[in-house]
Amino acid sequence: MNIGFIGLGNMGGPMALNLLKAGHTLEVFDLVPASVQRLTDAGAHALASPADLARSQVELIITMLPAARHVKAVYMGEDGLLAHVAPGVRLIDSSTIDPMTARDVAAAAARQGNPMLDAPVSGGTGGAAAGTLTFMVGGSAADFEQAQPVLAAMGKNIVHCGGAGNGQVAKVANNMLLGISMIGVAEAMNLGVALGMDAKVLAGVINTSSGRCWSSDTYNPFPGVLDNAPAARGYSGGFGTDLMLKDLGLATEAAKQARQPVLLGALAQQLYQSFSAQGHGELDFSAIIQLYTGTSQ
Repeated sequence: MNIGFIGLGNMGGPMALNLLKAGHTLEVFDLVPASVQRLTDAGAHALASPADLARSQVELIITMLPAARHVKAVYMGEDGLLAHVAPGVRLIDSSTIDPMTARDVAAAAARQGNPMLDAPVSGGTGGAAAGTLTFMVGGSAADFEQAQPVLAAMGKNIVHCGGAGNGQVAKVANNMLLGISMIGVAEAMNLGVALGMDAKVLAGVINTSSGRCWSSDTYNPFPGVLDNAPAARGYSGGFGTDLMLKDLGLATEAAKQARQPVLLGALAQQLYQSFSAQGHGELDFSAIIQLYTGTSQ
């Protein structure tokens, strides 16, 4: 299949490379020349703008963009995709944005005959490179079935979450819970160690007891507990604090529009906001434990 791909950053770049490895041909665009070069070196064809890409002979366009404003500009701008793409070309947005924007863009695409899915991902840069991402997909069941073989070239778990925007609903709900659970694990681990317990022993108890969760058994924030977690390498790499802060902001904004209370989500957002304001936005989000250990200043 001839696929267009816009957004070749830390996530989009490896995803696009996996499409090439799967035998698809790619037309690509990104504002960063080095990101484009990595794809053209692998066999992709670069185009000068989203409009040029939309006018090319692509059958499907995938976007992976930083925020809702970028999605709106790329799809609905005066010189964006929807102004130039032919009817029938399928669209997939894998950006993490608010559900309302995803639904608005999908509705605009549908009005001119372009089926669209929102398909945000979980799995981080490692999952993007390995092709093991989880895709949370919103849109019609028929469009989901059509897109599944392409998504399978980039991911391992591909879940249909319901209608347009529901992929984003799943993503913001999951990441809000992740942010909350990481703070809970950080608080519990720090308390136990402060009371005299060995961190590895405490983690072992938690991970075989009712407190067990992904933040404790796979991504434990306490240094020395897990050799392959960001805590073992000074909280470098992984999922950045500012990215978690962005997702918590999306969750609290969506909750406001839905008139639903997210008390712990809002508190988690404030804690990550404080940690980022101290200059730690690029550290992995598990570094939030430093608010408790007193090493964040």
